Amino acid sequence: MPELIDQLTDEAISLLQQLLRIPSFSREEDKTADLLAAFLTQHGAEPQRQGNNVWAVSEYWQPGKPTILLNSHHDTVKPGTTWTYDPFGAALEGDRLTGLGSNDAGASAVSLLAAFLYFYKQKNLSYNLICAITAEEEVSGAGGIRSVLPELGHIELGIVGEPTQMDLAVAEKGLVVLDCVAHGRTGHAAREEGENALYKAVTDIRWVEQYRFPHVSDLLGPVKMTVTQIQAGSQHNVVPDRCTFVVDVRTNELYTNQEVVELVRQHITSDVTPRSTHLNSSRIALDHPLVRRGVALGRRTFGSATLSDQSMMPFTTVKIGPGDSARSHTPDEYILLSEIRAGIRGYVELLDGLEL
Repeated sequence: MPELIDQLTDEAISLLQQLLRIPSFSREEDKTADLLAAFLTQHGAEPQRQGNNVWAVSEYWQPGKPTILLNSHHDTVKPGTTWTYDPFGAALEGDRLTGLGSNDAGASAVSLLAAFLYFYKQKNLSYNLICAITAEEEVSGAGGIRSVLPELGHIELGIVGEPTQMDLAVAEKGLVVLDCVAHGRTGHAAREEGENALYKAVTDIRWVEQYRFPHVSDLLGPVKMTVTQIQAGSQHNVVPDRCTFVVDVRTNELYTNQEVVELVRQHITSDVTPRSTHLNSSRIALDHPLVRRGVALGRRTFGSATLSDQSMMPFTTVKIGPGDSARSHTPDEYILLSEIRAGIRGYVELLDGLEL
């Protein structure tokens, strides 16, 4: 149905222009959620909403069929000071649409909505389809996809829309942030007294720097640990009794975040407290039907170092969408209309006749 695809593509581009003109910073997405719900209603779907998360299910839902979730996000980071365009101007110059969130991940969101509406009334699908455009992705917030998943039932496969140039991110690194505290005892710096917590922290930091996790992923490489912050001491002549430091850990799919936390605790003397352990790494089998179809369509497979809501989905997922990750969070962020057109057709090609 090429005419339907063309119509939905034009409407998706128009929707994206409207979305870009509305600020939708994380936890402040209510106005864009209103617009997304209205768009689905206008197309005969019945949107559901929880907070600033909006979703709909295919019309001919049948119990017993596997369910595919199409998901992207409509929140954005805040613009930096070096933009030369109005971040909310949705400037269109030829094929190029400039605006905050155009690439990450507005183009994916509207492309997935268009693909969902293409299949919405089809009776002969071998699967059920849900499209959820969710909030708080940029801050991994509790009010985003995590709050919605319990409402959606069992999901067989998730397709997460993020800018990948429509290649298949078949693995994604996870994240765990560790707050570490080394303890000592105060004393006068002029005398041999006290127990310097800073020295203890330095020993632990050196271990973090030098340790190599034995299991290395063929797609994501090794687990990477980086100390990013440190703080100690109250004045120059007092031996510090406390030193805090932060470790940013990017995990591969061969370790759970909790396993990484326990391993670090075994090797350093500082107290180790993870801020959370729910942002886990993920991987889909290369012989999965969706991956095989994507490869047959000429899509490249790769491992992604950037985090997405995929990390909070406890089922099989793949990340794919129009645009380029290198443009995300950059001044004068843009998307090409041709990328949106190719993205919608790409999603339709992946889903059309897919058997799980």
